[in-house]
Amino acid sequence: MFERPGIGERAILVHMDLNDEHHRENLNEFEELATSAGASVEHVVTTRRYSPDPKYFIGRGKAEEILDYIEANNIELVLFNHALSPSQERNLEALFKCRVLDRTGLILDIFAQRARTFEGKLQVELAQLKHLSTRLVRGWTHLERQKGGIGLRGPGETQLETDRRLLAQRIKQINKRLAKVRKQREQGRQSRQKAEVPTVALVGYTNAGKSTLFNALTESDVYAQDQLFATLDPTLRRLPISDAQSVILADTVGFIRHLPHDLVAAFRSTLQETEEAHLLLHVIDASDELRLENIEAVDSVLREIGAEEVPQIQVMNKIDRLEVEPRIETDDEGRVKRVWVSAKTGDGLDQLKQVLEAYFWRDQVTGILCLAPEQARIRALLYDIHAVQSENTDASGNYLLQINIARRELLQLASRENIPQQQLFPESASASLAQAV
Repeated sequence: MFERPGIGERAILVHMDLNDEHHRENLNEFEELATSAGASVEHVVTTRRYSPDPKYFIGRGKAEEILDYIEANNIELVLFNHALSPSQERNLEALFKCRVLDRTGLILDIFAQRARTFEGKLQVELAQLKHLSTRLVRGWTHLERQKGGIGLRGPGETQLETDRRLLAQRIKQINKRLAKVRKQREQGRQSRQKAEVPTVALVGYTNAGKSTLFNALTESDVYAQDQLFATLDPTLRRLPISDAQSVILADTVGFIRHLPHDLVAAFRSTLQETEEAHLLLHVIDASDELRLENIEAVDSVLREIGAEEVPQIQVMNKIDRLEVEPRIETDDEGRVKRVWVSAKTGDGLDQLKQVLEAYFWRDQVTGILCLAPEQARIRALLYDIHAVQSENTDASGNYLLQINIARRELLQLASRENIPQQQLFPESASASLAQAV
């Protein structure tokens, strides 16, 4: 009887080139994933097939070749750079007599190692349980036997059925806990919306330098390493982009090709920071030869979570490796399309802040706002956002405020406080408002 083996670290990597471009994976990236998970890569096996073998994925001959290497070198783990079906994983483990893990399982393991917050750990466990629920029928032959013997006779339920029921109960418990955490996150998000502080989310392929850029901009100490999925839990910080203006900068989990759907579903509340952001800064490793493929992989995940319509500016990071100067690129209509920076050296970060300031506070409206004495609350709000440059009063006791405010903020204030637009400025400044609108 074959019992499922324990986890080991001496690993063989198996990579198969397929004719199907959609299912083709990158071998170098897979080696980085294995290293990030803590595996000691002893050997890499590559092969080519027109389509996967239904039983062993790589075919019987190649599987037996791998078996010979496993037995000769005391290999404990075989990692496949592809998604295996439950039956393929079971058949391979029965043949190899060692642990077999596919690409999805490897990514889930890395996420489990990286999760630090309560929410992150719950999300990873939920994704793992959903993945495991399709793989209960594996090499564990004892799970299919009826309970029996003195003191062990039950209602006829197999161990497999018991495990399925317990797993479903655990998934239900985790979903309830995550619902509470999502409610708390939503309250924080609503508070930021009420304060009308724009949110900028950093997105990008894993290891593109998002956390390093986040630290450089906000002077934080978020964990940043040259490894895949170094950052898992989202972090938010206030980022001043001028003397009187700030945004909320959110550092999010890195994306990867063919990100497991269970992970996308489990991290939907975290990724909601991306979906509801006012602007996405798509961080790209400018020195990566596969940057175009990485950009498409990120855009694919953004489409999956419903964030494809959020405005996006590309940040070409790591220009220090290319020895190029920081610069700002615009499209034919003059809108910023791309900013070239180095988060490591700080080159281009001032230009990036200028781009953010121009994006959120372009078309500044300057003029004199006349408020009646009973509108003192609006006067206080303008002071809170540092929009008032000077103040006087007229003979009727009205406040005459010289203000400098972004068009967006002015229109939001007028809408929220029910101020007619024609009342906002005296005749001398009404043209400025009309032009701003």
